[in-house]
Amino acid sequence: MTLEDPHLQLRHLKKKDYTQLKHLMDKVYDDIGGAWPEHTINKLVRDFPEGQIAIADDGKLVGVALSLLVNYATFSEPHKYSALIDEGYFIRHNTKGDALYGLDVLIDPEYRGHRLGRRLYEARKELCRAMNLRAIVAGGRIPGYQEHAAELKPTEYLEQVARRELHDPILSFQLANDFQVKRLMRGYLPEDDKSLGYATLLEWNNILFEPEANLIESSRMEARVGAVQWQMREFDSVEAVLQQVEYFVDALSDYQSDFAVFPELFNAPLMGLTDQSDSLQAIRFLATFTEVFKTELLRMAVSYNINIIAGSMIEEGEDGRLYNVAYLLRRDGTLERQTKLHITPQEKRDWVIEGGHDLQVFQTDAGRIGMLICYDVEFPELGRLLADEDMDILFVPFWTDTKNGYLRVRHCAQARAVENECYVVICGSVGNLPSIESLDIQYAQSAVFSPSDFAFPHDAVLNETTPNTEMIFFSDLDFARLKIVRNEGSVTNLKDRRLDLFSLKRRMHKKKTPAALSAASTHAASSAPSDAASASTQPVSPKPARKKKKAAPRRKKKHHPLTDHKQ
Repeated sequence: MTLEDPHLQLRHLKKKDYTQLKHLMDKVYDDIGGAWPEHTINKLVRDFPEGQIAIADDGKLVGVALSLLVNYATFSEPHKYSALIDEGYFIRHNTKGDALYGLDVLIDPEYRGHRLGRRLYEARKELCRAMNLRAIVAGGRIPGYQEHAAELKPTEYLEQVARRELHDPILSFQLANDFQVKRLMRGYLPEDDKSLGYATLLEWNNILFEPEANLIESSRMEARVGAVQWQMREFDSVEAVLQQVEYFVDALSDYQSDFAVFPELFNAPLMGLTDQSDSLQAIRFLATFTEVFKTELLRMAVSYNINIIAGSMIEEGEDGRLYNVAYLLRRDGTLERQTKLHITPQEKRDWVIEGGHDLQVFQTDAGRIGMLICYDVEFPELGRLLADEDMDILFVPFWTDTKNGYLRVRHCAQARAVENECYVVICGSVGNLPSIESLDIQYAQSAVFSPSDFAFPHDAVLNETTPNTEMIFFSDLDFARLKIVRNEGSVTNLKDRRLDLFSLKRRMHKKKTPAALSAASTHAASSAPSDAASASTQPVSPKPARKKKKAAPRRKKKHHPLTDHKQ
C-alpha cells in the first residue's frame, strides 16, 4: 500500500497490535526510552479499551492515541508524570474518573502531513462527549524550548508560541486543536532534556458535560416548537376565540410539541364587540378579557401538556395604564409575563399603550427562553442582554400590516439569531378585518431562525410558513448545536466581543411612588408623540371569517513520558 493510495481505518487498539505499536513507539520516542513494556499496554487496553484509538493503513499501524480516565480535580492542577504510573509501569486508570487524560498521540513519520493527528484528537473529543466527561487534560512536552532557553523564560516561550511567533512541534499542534494552556508545570518529567523538564498543563473542556447528579433533572438537549400563523377573523364571543385557540393547542400537542406559539394581540378581533368610534375605549374593552384568557390558556397548557407562548394581550396595570404583555403559560401550571418595552407610534397615538421596564429569561422544561414582542426585536441591546443570561430560544410574537414592516421584524430577528447564537421564532397573524378600526390589513410569514454556521441550514432558516396563509408549523431545535457553535463555531460572536472596548449593562427601574401613580392615572391621550416617528410593527388587521377546520384525530525513567505528542 502506498501513501498515494491509503486505506485508512480508525479503530480501537488491540493486544495483538503490540508488536506494531512497539515498533512505532521505538521509532517516534527513540530519544526518551522508546516503547512501553507489553504488560503496560495490555493492561491499558484491558482496563479502558475505548480510550485506545488507532489508525491502520491496510492493516499497518500508522497512528495511535492512548488515554485513561482520571479525577479532574486532581489532574486539572499541576502534577507530576509519576502520578500517572506506578513502579511496575502500570498506568493508574481510574474507572470512576470524570476526565480523559491524553497520554500519547504518535504518528508514523512516513505519514506526517496527512492530518492523522487531528483525526485522533477529534476521536478523543467524541469519546469525551459520549462518556459525558468533564474535560480532556494532558501534560504536554515543549521540545522546541531547548533552542530558546538561553534567551527566553519558559512562560515567554509559551506566549510566543501562542502568538505564532515561534513554532513548537507539540504545543503548536495542541493549540490548533482547541486545547488551552492552563499553566506551566515544572519538574513534570525531569529526564525530558528537550523540554528541560517543563510541560504545559493542557485542557479541552467538554461544553456538553452534565454532572451525573443532575443528569435526571438536567435540561433537555432538544425541543420541538410549534407555532400558529393565526388568521384574524370576526368572533361573536370570547368563547369562540378560546375554542379556536384550543383547536390549535390540541393539534400542536398531538405532534408532541413542547411549545405552542401565538402572535401578538391574537385576540384583538374582540374589539369588534364594542363601539369602534373611540379607539381608546375599544382597547380598554379588549383588556377586560385578558384574565379570562390567562386562566383558560393555563388550563390548556396543563391539560394538553404543552408550554404556551400566548402571543400578547392588553393588560391594565395597577397604575391604570395599558400594557402590551406576552405570557408564558407552563405545562406545570405556572405563569410568567414579559411586557413590551418599546411602543410604536401607532400604539401610543391610538391606544396610549405604555412601555414596560422588566426584561427576563425564563426557565422551562425545554430550554431557557426569552420573549420580545414585535418592535422590541428591532433593538439589539435587548437580545444581547438575554443572551448574556444563557437564552436558548427567543420568541417574537408580532403583528405587522405591510411587507416592509414585516421585513423589518424578520431581518432584525434573524440578526438576533446570528449575533446571539440562539434560535429565534417569529410568529404573526394574517388576513383582513375591515370591520374593526386599526385592524384593516396584515402581512406575515412566520419562521424559525438559527445561527449561521455549518451545523445549520445554509440560509439559517429552519422552517417558515407560506405567507399570509393560516397554518401551523414545527421545528426541532438542537441545543447541543448551540453549545458547539458558541464555543467551536466558524465564528464565535459572543466569545469574541471586545469587552475591553464596550459593555452593555441594564439599569434598575425605580418604582413610582403612590403619588406619582395617582398622577399617572390622569395621563391623557393627547400626550402621544408626533406621526413623524417611524413605527416598525404597527398592528394589522385580521382576515374575513372562515369556517372552522375540523380537528384531526389524535394522533518512568528511561521511558518516554505519558504526554501528548504530535509527531
